[in-house]
This record gives sequence, C-alpha cells and structure tokens, in this order.
Amino acid sequence: MLELKNINKYYNAGTVNEMCLFKDFNLSIADGEFVSVIGSNGSGKTSMLNLICGSIPVDSGTITMGGVDITKMPEYKRQRRIGRVYQHPAMGTCPNMTILENMALLPGTNKSRIDFYRDQLKILGLGLEDKMGVKVGVLSGGQRQAMALLMSTMTPIEFLILDEHTAALDPKTADIIMELTGKIVAEKHLTTIMVTHNLRFAVES
Repeated sequence: MLELKNINKYYNAGTVNEMCLFKDFNLSIADGEFVSVIGSNGSGKTSMLNLICGSIPVDSGTITMGGVDITKMPEYKRQRRIGRVYQHPAMGTCPNMTILENMALLPGTNKSRIDFYRDQLKILGLGLEDKMGVKVGVLSGGQRQAMALLMSTMTPIEFLILDEHTAALDPKTADIIMELTGKIVAEKHLTTIMVTHNLRFAVES
C-alpha cells in the first residue's frame, strides 16, 4: 500500500509569492489498485507524483510504501521500487542510442541478454524486436512511449506512475499505448497511479 499522510507543501514559503500546494493532504492506494487522477492545469497533479517519487521534498507529513517510510528516501533509491513514464516520449529514452543500447542501460541488465530484450519487445507488438540496431530517435512518438513504458517496468518495481503518458500522442496511438499499459499492469500486478486529462481513459482504466 502507498500512503501519503498529512502532507503539507508550500512553494516560496514566507514570501509574498507563497503558494499552498497541499495542506494536510491524505491519500491511500491499496496494492494492485489502478487509480486515475484528473484535474485542471496547475491543480498539483504532477507535483503529487513528484512528491511520491522524491523529485521534490515534502515540508511535513509522511509517505510510506509497503509499510516502509520513504519520506526522506533519496529519489534514486525510490526508483528501484517506482517506475515512471512521462508525458513526452523523449524523456523516457535516449534518442542517440539504439533500442538495444537503451534497454541495456537498465539496472541489472546487460548486452548479453539480447534474447531477453527481444522477447520483451515482442510484447509490444510493434515489430521493434527486429529493429534493435535502430537509433531510438528515428522512432515514432508512440513507439518511443511504448519503449519507455516497457523499460520502466522491466525491473522488479512495485509501483507504476503514468504522468499523462498519452497526452503527446495522436488518438489512435494513445489507444494503443493504453491497451499496452493495461496488459503490462495486469501481467506484472502493478499498483498504478495515472494522471490524465482523458476522461475516457480515466473511466475505463
């Protein structure tokens, strides 16, 4: 279970530009749940994700995952337990490296596991397993986002964060990515939180 308890977060505290982002905010997500978060721009959706990931610190309150207090845990250590897919496909992959090189960057993996990477890519159904020598920068946005989704879930994570991961895609490609998301989340039994502006995706997830 992921729990945020009595979270307080201010920007520019003590100045004329002080803004209260969260005040005594609480959130609980049970193991295996898929939670969709919707809201207007500036409502704090991505900031909430950043607090969970450790990208920004809380002013007060606690964050626990699986009963372990991670409030002061560094971001890089949380990444061992939390996978994240960003809005822009370019943020999840290295464009000047090949598909194989991107996948071999993952913790605990190496280039000798080519067959494993190929099998993983087959899951996507996009033919990328036959393009492992191609640089990621020439792939379409949908292909790159599919890769980012796969790479974020290849290591044994417990929690998946989807930060508007279909927002930069055309409707058809977004549907494909959402279908892949559902498949991967179900197969790996991941607890997931998805920020989205797409009400249909929020309802169907």
